[in-house]
Amino acid sequence: MAPVLVLWLAVCLSGTWAVDKGNFKTCDQSAFCKRQRALKPGESPYRALLETMELTNTRLTLQLINDNNKVRLLLELYRLQGNITRVKINELKPLKPRYEVPDVLIREPPTEPLSLLSQDENGVVLSLGAESQRVIISARPFRLDIMEGRDVVMSLNSRGLLAFEHLRMRKDTSQADPEAEKKEEADPANQAEAAKEEEDKVEDGMWEETFKSHTDSKPNGPSAISLDFSLPGVEHVYGIPEHADTLRLKTTDNGDPYRLYNLDVFQYELYNPMALYGAVPVMLAHNAQRTTGIFWLNAAETWVDISSNTAGKTVFGKMLDYVQGSSETPQTDVRWISESGIIDVFIMLGPTPKDVFSQYASLTGTQAFPPLSALAYHQCRWNYNDQEDVQSVDAGFDEHDIPYDFIWLDIEHTDGKRYFTWDPHKFATPKEMLQGLVDKKRKMVAIVDPHIKVDTNYKIHNEIQSRGFYIKNKDGGDYEGWCWPGSAGYPDFTRADMRAWWASMFAYDQYEGSMENLYTWNDMNEPSVFNGPEVTMHKDAVHGAWEHRDVHNLYGFYVQMATAEGLIQRSGGVERPFVLTRAFFAGSQRYGAVWTGDNAAEWDHLKISIPMCLSLGLVGISFCGADVGGFFKSPSTELLVRWYQTGAYQPFFRAHAHLDTPRREPWLFGPENTALIREAVRQRYTLMPYWYQQFYHTKHTGEPVMRPLWVEYPQDPATFALDDEFLIGRDLLVHPVTEEGARGVTAYLPGKDEVWFDVQTFQKHNGAQNLYIPITMSSIPVFQRGGSIIPRKLRVRRSSTCMEHDPYTLYVALNPQRTAAGELYIDDGHTFNFEKKEFIHRRLSFANNILSSVNLAPDAQFSTSSWVERILILGASKPSKVTLKTADGQESQLEFDFDASMSVLTLRKPGMNAGADWTVTLQ
Repeated sequence: MAPVLVLWLAVCLSGTWAVDKGNFKTCDQSAFCKRQRALKPGESPYRALLETMELTNTRLTLQLINDNNKVRLLLELYRLQGNITRVKINELKPLKPRYEVPDVLIREPPTEPLSLLSQDENGVVLSLGAESQRVIISARPFRLDIMEGRDVVMSLNSRGLLAFEHLRMRKDTSQADPEAEKKEEADPANQAEAAKEEEDKVEDGMWEETFKSHTDSKPNGPSAISLDFSLPGVEHVYGIPEHADTLRLKTTDNGDPYRLYNLDVFQYELYNPMALYGAVPVMLAHNAQRTTGIFWLNAAETWVDISSNTAGKTVFGKMLDYVQGSSETPQTDVRWISESGIIDVFIMLGPTPKDVFSQYASLTGTQAFPPLSALAYHQCRWNYNDQEDVQSVDAGFDEHDIPYDFIWLDIEHTDGKRYFTWDPHKFATPKEMLQGLVDKKRKMVAIVDPHIKVDTNYKIHNEIQSRGFYIKNKDGGDYEGWCWPGSAGYPDFTRADMRAWWASMFAYDQYEGSMENLYTWNDMNEPSVFNGPEVTMHKDAVHGAWEHRDVHNLYGFYVQMATAEGLIQRSGGVERPFVLTRAFFAGSQRYGAVWTGDNAAEWDHLKISIPMCLSLGLVGISFCGADVGGFFKSPSTELLVRWYQTGAYQPFFRAHAHLDTPRREPWLFGPENTALIREAVRQRYTLMPYWYQQFYHTKHTGEPVMRPLWVEYPQDPATFALDDEFLIGRDLLVHPVTEEGARGVTAYLPGKDEVWFDVQTFQKHNGAQNLYIPITMSSIPVFQRGGSIIPRKLRVRRSSTCMEHDPYTLYVALNPQRTAAGELYIDDGHTFNFEKKEFIHRRLSFANNILSSVNLAPDAQFSTSSWVERILILGASKPSKVTLKTADGQESQLEFDFDASMSVLTLRKPGMNAGADWTVTLQ
């Protein structure tokens, strides 16, 4: 097998920098997708057997029958707290259990009572609590509609594409299991169908499937499921990451569906629906009246088709419809197809974008609250060569006065790709190296991948093997594949006992050379198998009672979960972890950060980082970033500078580069470019209080940190497809420069009664306009919303931890009503003590010429030595005097400057503690 790895590496490391599409399946090459897609919309063979309906306080159950083959399904309908409806469909009597995804929901979702409004032989009508919200179940054919008043919000199976391939015995072979056969014969519902199936031609790929040189034995036969959803009035849908595509999802009628199947896609292509490293089966639909969401809880390979009755119509075509009085309501139809498991779908009914975020968070949890330093700048490459290299890069940042918090080590730091070890020559004294970083209040991340070198002299391998923790192949032996170490085993992270053991390996006495300031990066956890089908694991590999096909998209989620747990446990539950993962699923937000994988040093890859992170934020994963500079190839200096300027305003800010690229530390491109990069990184550091506050907010609400404009301006259609600019929280709008040689950009400033202030010049601009902004190489177009107050720390030091006690500057941007509001959140920056109410959370507001700071958490206890050293009020008029009143009643006059040309009032050294009550009055 060795030559395979050598060949693979040769291809990877040579000059061919493009994805080999032939390595990855199209829908036509994926037998179940091809079968399901061959079903065309029409009359559904399923009908609801209303006489089987049972309604309890918490759920409705009802049998469905397929009139073609007489197989029965069980439909369960739940009304969940918070305006969510759950629909589950499974076989009534499956031959063996079908996989239901565990561990992703944070709890069994609490239900609310359903009540029957009416029933006849055609169907039933149920109330969803709110008087005007109801569910209508039609019997023949089966269809489910969710109504509000007279409007249909969403319909299920309205196009008749519900399909459920029931588990069955294989008829064309003697391998049948006699016990299961007896069970099948005995079940009268199955007899007619057994007869029919004898005649059925077994389609290609139902019982075995070959792709390139790999055969999938499919011991359970066909098991795919599919369901269609219709969204009347909707033209914009979003989500279902990860794809290198626009924010607004495209229709798929003329190509492949969007694919959700975690894969290590080498040098991915842009603007197509191919699967990438992660999969979150959540889609949001939005129009000016309502936002809804669909969460399809299934971890098997999944394809999503999108069609629309307005797709392809030109603006002229739409005008013609209008003039001719054509009354066709726009509608988007979505169809989900998964290879195995059951249908388990959560319909989030909004109605606002923020309601949908809160609904999804109630199911899968919110973004883990990271240590403050993880929001700062990270320096990485494959690879820093040795301890001296680390030391010299670290010194280079100080020498060039560029702050950074984390330096990263890729796979070459280990002893022969054995994770949890160090190369004995290049990293002989890791604790000494880590202590050198501690002394500067800096940290390190080292990679720990989930493929384990098969080597009897390697403790980790021996332990996993002796405990039986490896995933098995279809014949019952340990599954082996090729990855960085050569032959490797893959621990079965779906097992709780395996995860607990893995977590214990991060203890300081187990992970030799590790210290408190060493954190972890999980890469290759799709899982990547160089010699496997589609560079991943065989679907007939075995995880206990289940096949890999059932659990595939969960693997990376479990690896990150176990790693984060390990980092928490090693500190006795005190310290917040930081774990970066490449593969992810719904719920991965609870365990750390993700990045967009192996991008390239090209302008289009810089552009795509924006919609890729926006899409992740919409489905709960706020801590997202892209490799600054591009992983493959070498950026021009202009591209590198623009990427730093963009990355400085994205949640996860890390530079990274491939082994074969020339070094690109920020000071290697001449003093001018060093200065431009330094300025971008310093802007990130000055805004750290605001970033941290946004992450505290998302921890509690599930709202994205980096968000599309339509989230805040849901009734403004001009924002619905924008993905070259974004908001951070509510109050900062960023339009990065992502075009080569650009002399200007046009930014859309939303809000017809709003104003926006350029954060560099303080120039005021009206909302609801496209603003042309002339730019130079130093420009990063960023605007602060009028009506907001943003705290910054302007004394930038070598790391964020060094700035902990530094003073704040408050930027108060007045709206046309001359008011503004904001928050200030402070805690220790790294422990879970905020959960014990050890923090400061204050509301800052300006109204009637009074600026005040009020405690938002009177029951919380924390003290800070930081104070307020400056206040800037943008859009102000000149006062005659300014008075500060502190909590003890003391009053004092403050010095001020007024810039009449820009209407900026600056209050100097007011000097109050950042955690105290105070008011400042302008007279």
